[in-house]
Amino acid sequence: MHPDVRAGGPDSLGGGSGAADRQKRRMAAAFRIGIDLGGTKIEAAALDADGAFRARRRIATPAGDYDGTIAAIAGLVAAIEAEIGGGATVGVGIPGTIVATTGLVKNANSTWLIGRPLGRDVEAALGCPIRFANDADCFALSEATDGAGAGFGTVFGVILGTGVGGGITVGGRLLAGANAIAGEWGHNPLPAPLPEELPGPACYCGRSGCIETFLSGPGLAADHRRHTGQALAAPQIAARAGSGDSDCRATLDRYADRLARALAVVINILDPHAIVLGGGLSALPHLYDEVPRRWGRHIFSDTVATRLLPPLHGDASGVRGAAWLWPPESLS
Repeated sequence: MHPDVRAGGPDSLGGGSGAADRQKRRMAAAFRIGIDLGGTKIEAAALDADGAFRARRRIATPAGDYDGTIAAIAGLVAAIEAEIGGGATVGVGIPGTIVATTGLVKNANSTWLIGRPLGRDVEAALGCPIRFANDADCFALSEATDGAGAGFGTVFGVILGTGVGGGITVGGRLLAGANAIAGEWGHNPLPAPLPEELPGPACYCGRSGCIETFLSGPGLAADHRRHTGQALAAPQIAARAGSGDSDCRATLDRYADRLARALAVVINILDPHAIVLGGGLSALPHLYDEVPRRWGRHIFSDTVATRLLPPLHGDASGVRGAAWLWPPESLS
């Protein structure tokens, strides 16, 4: 769902004028509540007008339990509002997308959400309009609003974690796209593949050689295992590379080269002012020097002004971006 489109309006919630009155009180509040709905945890936080945390809570996700998920979100909002002493607007980041035409969830790795009217059900539970966006979009919005990408015209926010995703902001606003998949670069083929990279690892989407199969955390570990026979996770590979392990350093160099090729295509199409990396692999420090050093040969420009930046808010960007789905002007 486009972040500026609500899942419904006050009159659609069955509450009539009472629901409308509740929403007016929320809109007049000085706080925004963000909900980051993840596969293993749900985080909620209230931000003030300056973007400072005023309340923050985290609970385990009731995985596989749709009704329990709705109840958990409603309970977190109630607890946060009790802590801040009043109502607030609510934005929710989800591991998937709500289709605007149907109101149903698609592309969610939390599979119990797929095909369910999450937006309508959360609104009914809370009695007010809620704004929703993909969790990668929330990361991009957070970093573009008051994070590493603040002040840049176009920002591409990248998630490099268990999966690979992305979000796009233009002038501080999210770009959703006609199919609500803007920024979903992880399921394009790895660009300019080398012979040894073909046909590429199998992807859960049904294809082979997707960017995600190379650039996710599991993809990095699988690449190291294919070349060395060692079963190491990404943090171990990074630590050993820093201690002089040549095999681990070679793995990180292959990773940086693939990331450079993948981001070069994004730059050729979107030409962002800044790219902000997020997810666990954004903590690899050599990426910020090595990737820009390599991507120029794949970019259709003799100079590259795009900045590659680490995140400012890190793990907090999901919940912060969900809160920022209600921009300041919407609260006046």
